[in-house]
Amino acid sequence: MKHVIALDVGGTGMKAALVGADGELLHTARRPTERERGPDAVIAGILDFAAELHAIGTERYGTPAAAAGVAVPGIVDEAAAGVAVYATNLGWDHAPLRALLSERLGIPVALGHDVRTGDLAEGRIGAGEGTDRFLFVPLGTGIVGAIGIDGRVEAGAHGYAGEIGHVVVRHDGPPCGCGQRGCLETLASAYAVSRAWAAAVGDPRALAVWQDAVAALADGLVIALTLLDPRRLIIGGGLAEARDTLFVPLRAAVAERVTFQQLPDIVPAALGDTAGCLGAGLLAWDLLATEVSA
Repeated sequence: MKHVIALDVGGTGMKAALVGADGELLHTARRPTERERGPDAVIAGILDFAAELHAIGTERYGTPAAAAGVAVPGIVDEAAAGVAVYATNLGWDHAPLRALLSERLGIPVALGHDVRTGDLAEGRIGAGEGTDRFLFVPLGTGIVGAIGIDGRVEAGAHGYAGEIGHVVVRHDGPPCGCGQRGCLETLASAYAVSRAWAAAVGDPRALAVWQDAVAALADGLVIALTLLDPRRLIIGGGLAEARDTLFVPLRAAVAERVTFQQLPDIVPAALGDTAGCLGAGLLAWDLLATEVSA
């Protein structure tokens, strides 16, 4: 059976899959990223994990994977060099992942940004299916938006498009690792909310923590929809699992803030934590289709 390798590398864990031509997850696996061992060890772990999937696919289906797709966090030079330029959480600097993986596996490899890769899956086969313009915003350890346009994901001129987490929404807010204060992800990421909630648990301020996070998120989203005019806003990540507890007040807060802008649909992501792997699989299949057409 023709298949590809899909690998989704996160700050704490890696998810991998063998993906069929119809998008079916034929085999799935997980393992920790072990970032505490340093960037070189993380890269070695990625290569070993991919090689393990390659061997499983060859043994199970009698033929090696046709290609591999890999989604990684941080700044990614996807198209030209296939380089993971920078990732604060993983510590690497200009890691030539595509070349390393191609050499290890002996197959073509596509490299993508983790959120944009998840966006690709959400757009084609998830919550954005059938929508021509959408913005995918997962609320995880950080916040990064991905811009979907007609079935593709806009990376920007330098690969930085969608960094909504570093839009300043509170000028007197907490310091951010990027050097600014009051960035959206310091106030409304899953990490920021869980940290603030833990400090206020059992206290009347706990409700205020949630309300403040929703207000900050609404402010950031209104900035984004003013610039991008998406038809749909897709919210994913850990906080989206709160469902109506998040989406009811968030929809109301965004509606209160818009004036001339068209209010988009605000919906939860549909694919959960499989989006990254599914998107990485799509990257691999797209790469094969490009090679055939060329």
